[in-house]
Amino acid sequence: MTTLHTVLTLLLALIFLISGLSKASGSNAGLSGTRDVGFPDGLARLVGIFEILAASSLVIGFALENSDLRLYGFVIIWFTMAGAIFFHFKANKIRTGFPAMLLIVLTTIAIATI
Repeated sequence: MTTLHTVLTLLLALIFLISGLSKASGSNAGLSGTRDVGFPDGLARLVGIFEILAASSLVIGFALENSDLRLYGFVIIWFTMAGAIFFHFKANKIRTGFPAMLLIVLTTIAIATI
């Protein structure tokens, strides 16, 4: 495993664990970004659960050196960010969609370095 892949795996796991926990808990701070683009709270909480699962998959896959488990986590993250970009563009909030664009690029690089 390359250093770049290790750094990206752990960085994405941390980002999505924190993001997922804040969304899944239903806190106003965690749901403010999804509310801003008109995404329903119930679905945002479900996305938060998927983000937690993806982060867990990355951490467990990293610890066990299981590339398949890491790949599943990356794929979940990739599709979650693709959805986030879609909803940001749909709400005409392109500027606030930049973090999702950056995260999908980082995830793509992480997948390519497995």
